[in-house]
Amino acid sequence: MKSDTELLIITGMSGAGRSTVAHSLEDLGWYVVDNLPPALLANLIDLVEGSVKQIAVVIDVRGRAFFDDLTRSLAEIGEQGVGRKILFVDASDEALVRRFESTRRPHPLQATDRILDGIGKERSRLREIRESADLIIDSSSLNIHQLEKKIADYFHEDNSVDLQVNILSFGYKYGIPVDADLVVDCRFIANPHWDPELRPMSGLDKPVSDAVLNSANVQEFLTRYQSLFETMANGFIEEGRKYLTLAIGCTGGKHRSVAITQELNLRLTSSKSMPGKRIQSKALHRDLGREI
Repeated sequence: MKSDTELLIITGMSGAGRSTVAHSLEDLGWYVVDNLPPALLANLIDLVEGSVKQIAVVIDVRGRAFFDDLTRSLAEIGEQGVGRKILFVDASDEALVRRFESTRRPHPLQATDRILDGIGKERSRLREIRESADLIIDSSSLNIHQLEKKIADYFHEDNSVDLQVNILSFGYKYGIPVDADLVVDCRFIANPHWDPELRPMSGLDKPVSDAVLNSANVQEFLTRYQSLFETMANGFIEEGRKYLTLAIGCTGGKHRSVAITQELNLRLTSSKSMPGKRIQSKALHRDLGREI
């Protein structure tokens, strides 16, 4: 029998923002429990069943025993018909080092080593749970308020939406977004950077957008990729996924990826090819304005 209770497991890297995520969900009306031993998850569900609809639990799974307990508890909860998701909060090594240095606190796993060594140990221990996460959020370039807004955008109450898609432009020279579920490479398109008139503009400007969208093979690419993505989206929805990050990359994240992101977002928003399913998409631009 399916339960009305929704369980969200919050985990991730130390310093990435798990506490901020928890506080944001609490502000959205979730019942939040911090640092609950995984073995007690089923007991918690039994305790609040019928009185609380949305539960978020912050769990530290750096220890092997804790991870094993979490795996067993999630299997038990699944048998009870409770819907559950895993949210993994991540950040780049550089961002985590800066945060630990600014607070003058050691990383929990560094012991007598460097902060970076502790981060490496933790990342290795969390690899398996990260791979099984339903949603990964990269807080590397976010301050507390931006992370809070991102959580609010993801978890605002809208039961009519089957799949929420963030279409994120980025520049390969700054690295692939760690929270990307799907990545599209737009470097096959002629680069407006080499046109002196277009170089100062971005993919948000019509001359650049027109140049990108009218380049050879781009319209065919967009039509075929939209069809492919919608086929995949149907599968994601059937598997219970609610959130998806589609990353669109070019060299600097200023021209091609921005224009393609805007156009793909427009197409998905106006698409009528998925009757009975509602996809809500949003265009974001990670590296726009960052060029050096």
